[in-house]
Amino acid sequence: MSEEITVKFKRINKEFDHIPIPSYSTEGSAGMDVRAAMKIPIVLKPMEVEMVPTNLSVEIPEGYEIQVRPRSGLAAKHAIGVLNSPGTIDSDYRGEIKIIMINFGKEDFTIKPGDRIAQLILSKVYKAKLEETDNLNDSKRGEGGFGHTGRE
Repeated sequence: MSEEITVKFKRINKEFDHIPIPSYSTEGSAGMDVRAAMKIPIVLKPMEVEMVPTNLSVEIPEGYEIQVRPRSGLAAKHAIGVLNSPGTIDSDYRGEIKIIMINFGKEDFTIKPGDRIAQLILSKVYKAKLEETDNLNDSKRGEGGFGHTGRE
């Protein structure tokens, strides 16, 4: 059994109280489904980007973040993605969660109020201790990058 961390969600506008807060669909789900919350549907045209409101703000414990990821069903069936995937919601952010969605498909896609639009994943954050130096240890890879590994 995994450790449970309390994350508080606040509804911004009571008009959307009928739309559930994020929840896990199954016992083994890593991500919580988050839903669209707006008055009228949003038509996402091919290669168009929209900030889809959720009517939620969140209080994440310090030392954690929430990652925003696409839903596999929307991606596989409709070519709908989350543009900055994974997006990060920092523990000190208190504004509305909006999901940056893109239509990679060839047909219009309609997002209706209450539709599950993304997954939210709580993740531990590790802070790096940064140290400037004039020298770095050598490695087998060295300076090779951008497709360099695996080549002789």
